[in-house]
Amino acid sequence: MTALIHGYLVSLSLIAAIGSQNAFVLRQGLRREHVAAVVAVCALSDAVLITAGIAGMGTLIASIPWLGPAIRWFGAAFLLVYGALRFRAALQGGEALLPANKPSVPLIKVLLICLTLTWANPHVYLDTVLLIGSIGSQYAPDHWSFAVGAILGSLSFFVALGFGARLLSGLFENPKAWVVLEIIVGCTMWAIAASLLLG
Repeated sequence: MTALIHGYLVSLSLIAAIGSQNAFVLRQGLRREHVAAVVAVCALSDAVLITAGIAGMGTLIASIPWLGPAIRWFGAAFLLVYGALRFRAALQGGEALLPANKPSVPLIKVLLICLTLTWANPHVYLDTVLLIGSIGSQYAPDHWSFAVGAILGSLSFFVALGFGARLLSGLFENPKAWVVLEIIVGCTMWAIAASLLLG
């Protein structure tokens, strides 16, 4: 039980930091668009990565010299483009961003963006595979209890973020609030991309 609780808390502390994935989940939650699917993709992805980390995948990734830089450059390029799209959306005005006024984005497109933001982000591998994996290994023979706790921490965070976003819907009835959100998301994407490019 101690390992499970520690896994839960470690996972929450790492995931709660604002990042490209969290910003996307928040945005989808505010739009009330494909929220369950986005939450499921994020939580399942984390579950796979945490399991891989506990199983020792972090050591394998560290042993392939070209894999880290390749993921870093691809992730930075994607974040730069996605951030630019958010700035363009902000320039188009808040009215275009209101859920009632904008046609629904196809589910497949939303899932592809979500998967890319999740799997092309090197920070995900550092946090879930390497860091959680290395911390979890210290709880052997209860390391799988630690993993379960970490997975539950991830799941509860994404459920709260995605479905809790609607509590802010009153604020985001104001088109200017959507513009501000898009600018914040764009800045977050570009800041993460810059950190990747600068190593």
